[in-house]
Amino acid sequence: MTRDDILLVAREEFAAHGLSGARVDAIAERTRTSKRMIYYHFGSKEGLYLAVLEHAYAGIRGVEAELRLGDLDPEEAMRRLVDFTFDYDEANPEFIRLVTIENIHRATHMRQSGTLGQLNVSVIDTIADILRRGQQSGVFRRDVDPIDLHMLISSYCFFRVSNRHTFGAIFDRDLADGTVQARHKQLLQDAVLALLREPASDPSADDGRHDRTP
Repeated sequence: MTRDDILLVAREEFAAHGLSGARVDAIAERTRTSKRMIYYHFGSKEGLYLAVLEHAYAGIRGVEAELRLGDLDPEEAMRRLVDFTFDYDEANPEFIRLVTIENIHRATHMRQSGTLGQLNVSVIDTIADILRRGQQSGVFRRDVDPIDLHMLISSYCFFRVSNRHTFGAIFDRDLADGTVQARHKQLLQDAVLALLREPASDPSADDGRHDRTP
């Protein structure tokens, strides 16, 4: 049983039961190892949980690096990034639950990591490169902060998975339906590209409304 095998089983346990409800004994039993051995490698239950978070983020960033978005024109690269983020979140609901659980803990454990910050720099650098190339070619006319754009894309994809059951119960819409998924992906891709193609309006511009008398 390798370290990665233990992390994958632990990921399922933490995603299903949270940090407090997860049992190291259950992880040891499923991996045919001992609780003592797990503590030897990870130090504690909290250490194992943090290692699971690091492993999960390394997974998504690693697959992103294989997309070779720098080889695509800016519009296609942005559309492909949205496509990947959408599909990855749909295929990895455990990742969404882990992030939700860590938010409940107010990122207490993530702040103790020496690697998570560096792991996630790559996606921001990727987005920044796409935006730069798009602006240089004249395709993108809006100056957007890469982190803001990452949040915009991630929030839509994340919400569809994290709130699937409550949203479905309220609006009687199955977000897991293939037709709905395809429509939502297209909507997000088109919305992001439409945003980038249009220059930002000047929020300080005075439209004269303040000078009008009632």
